[in-house]
Amino acid sequence: MIHIEVNRVHGDYGFEATDANGHSVRLDTSPETGGDNFGVRPMQMLLMGLGGCSGIDIVSILKKQRQTVDSFKMHIDGAREQGVDPSLWKNITIMIELKGDIDPDKAAKACALSIEKYCSVAATLKAAGCDIKWEVKVNE
Repeated sequence: MIHIEVNRVHGDYGFEATDANGHSVRLDTSPETGGDNFGVRPMQMLLMGLGGCSGIDIVSILKKQRQTVDSFKMHIDGAREQGVDPSLWKNITIMIELKGDIDPDKAAKACALSIEKYCSVAATLKAAGCDIKWEVKVNE
């Protein structure tokens, strides 16, 4: 079982979430809904989790294929459902930029394996009806 502790530490909506290893993240709501930019919005945190989960997978797969990843960057854009509560992620697009001694076909295969098979965050979002599209660029 995983344990996370969440404490209100700033104003009405500023929270700090801490895991069992002492790593923490600050969370808040938007100023339009009473927050004051103390931290990341919780729904944005899901996109960050997607990037981290998939990024770990992709680099791990490429290392196993003896590819050298000198630079890794991921851009994630998401659109949420409008006019409903809860407002879930509806569409997510991911652009992965890799640099190094990397075969483009191996990079595409690593990204596909991560996003379509191994990434638990992607699977969770897809189970909730989210459409995730991705593209990879190597040494561009």
